[in-house]
Amino acid sequence: MSQQNLKGLLSGIALIAVLSVAAYFIAQIPAVKQLSLSPLIVGIVLGMVLANTCRRFMPVSWESGLKYCTKRVLRAGIVLYGFRLTLTDVASVGLPALMVDTIIVCGTLLLGIVLGRMLRMDRDTTLMTATGSSICGAAAVLGAESVVRCEGHKTAIAVSTVVLFGTLAMFLYPIMYRAGWLSALSDTQVAIYTGSTLHEVAHVAGAGNAMDPTDTLHIAATATITKMIRVMLLAPVLVVMGILLSRSTASASRDGQGGKRKITIPWFAFGFIAVIGLNTLLQQLCGANTVHDIPANRAIEWVDTFMLTMAMTALGADTTIDKFKQAGAKPFLLAAMLFVWLVAGGYLLTRLLVTAAC
Repeated sequence: MSQQNLKGLLSGIALIAVLSVAAYFIAQIPAVKQLSLSPLIVGIVLGMVLANTCRRFMPVSWESGLKYCTKRVLRAGIVLYGFRLTLTDVASVGLPALMVDTIIVCGTLLLGIVLGRMLRMDRDTTLMTATGSSICGAAAVLGAESVVRCEGHKTAIAVSTVVLFGTLAMFLYPIMYRAGWLSALSDTQVAIYTGSTLHEVAHVAGAGNAMDPTDTLHIAATATITKMIRVMLLAPVLVVMGILLSRSTASASRDGQGGKRKITIPWFAFGFIAVIGLNTLLQQLCGANTVHDIPANRAIEWVDTFMLTMAMTALGADTTIDKFKQAGAKPFLLAAMLFVWLVAGGYLLTRLLVTAAC
């Protein structure tokens, strides 16, 4: 790499880093924090502001820095995300949460693909939107981006659907709880229902705290653990998705519809699982009660959040209003239908499966 190219790479990374720092501090503003808007979400908004204002004045050589953030930094951030989880957390909630999470993830993905075809949406936008709704919001969309290899603005659109309906659900669930609409569920079932159907970890935490501010009923804690089990399913989903996409492309190639594509194995997904195993071992060695009690865990989580914020900001910097107009209303319509499935279907699944398991 020439000195000029290296300078452009570092300048692009520095620009995204500065915006990410700004996103982190904006996310700490009380009004923003009350909405449970994470630095990742704020970052993509700042990136979109850049894309629609002064992006055209940015030197072309800086593009490599933005791409570096959406590829290398993103994958490293997904791997480090595993430090938020341990296998002990899974065991503490048990089989009912795992069953509900698995059905919700698989059912939402399959339903999203079917509905996307009915709406005549392109495959990439459909997959990204369905993945964000089914697993863990923005983090899942970022993980799927490396497998689907779609255009940056499609990733941003998928994240936008997560923000919209995830935030709506964060306020809706406590209202349903206090209105007595969830009275048929036990406290544990309410927690599993919340953790298995809300989009972002931040949304789950916000809704859980609103329903049980002091966590005396363990709704907030159980909901968060259920959500993190759902996050663990990201790795196998990405592996299966990579294999199926490769076979689909190979089949299209035989029919004369496209070129040959190698099987995409998301190795960072295996790194994610390995880190969860390592974190579990560290928890046992240190005798820590929670992941936050493991030495250096909070620092690693902060670094990871910052890296994912950089990836989101870089993706936002490639998203203009014109690209949103080009995508139209279909992605949001798809996300809305999946939202109805999560709220209604998730309620029925939780009531049936958790009751049967217990």
